[in-house]
Amino acid sequence: MGRAYQNRKESMAKTAAAKTKVYSKYGREIYVTAKAGGTDPSGNLALRSLIDRAKKDQVPSHVIEKALDKASGGTGEDFQPALYEGIAPGGAMVLISALTDNANRTFGEIRGVFSKCKAKLGTQGSVSHMFDHRAMFVFAGDDEEAALEALMMADIDVSDIECEDGMITVLVPPTEFFKTKMALQEMNPDIDFEVEEITYLPTMEHPIAGDDVEQFERFAGLINDLEDVQEIYHNGSFE
Repeated sequence: MGRAYQNRKESMAKTAAAKTKVYSKYGREIYVTAKAGGTDPSGNLALRSLIDRAKKDQVPSHVIEKALDKASGGTGEDFQPALYEGIAPGGAMVLISALTDNANRTFGEIRGVFSKCKAKLGTQGSVSHMFDHRAMFVFAGDDEEAALEALMMADIDVSDIECEDGMITVLVPPTEFFKTKMALQEMNPDIDFEVEEITYLPTMEHPIAGDDVEQFERFAGLINDLEDVQEIYHNGSFE
């Protein structure tokens, strides 16, 4: 579904490094969200949702508190979102989201990985038109009609809804994220979201096989190691 790509052959050291990356990613995003909308989760819905996700991903509370303390101080880096596009090894389309306080540095680092891996860094809009920008919610259930009715009653523009293997997936425009979450929680106060995020979903898949799989893994690993990178989205399907 275009989620950030995880290396399948992690050693213990790589697993520790991956955890550090997750903590860093959430710490930076919590800091940016709290600085923009306030450090009180009850008054900042984006922050409250982000903290909930961080806790689900087992981010330690001291990481969350440090980011909030930093934001409450009113000083620190001024991070800006950035999105980079291109063609990865094997021909898969990739979108790379980042939070950066130095756009030139981040662009240079990402361009360096593309060059090293013989991939092609594109211009703005070169591949993003092949992805749908959506808010996604996934939760246990088997009555998608009831969920759809609750969303329609809340006047939400539902892009797609489906039920498979006891899980309901709802896709809506990113601007409808909080409205959708509240409507689903009103429908079922005990709802537990398996996924609640704003993401990029590919409109078509691109098969990757043979040596290209290893080359793609190397590319994704190098990109993910960059400090400013938050997520990697792609349309690759692996055989």
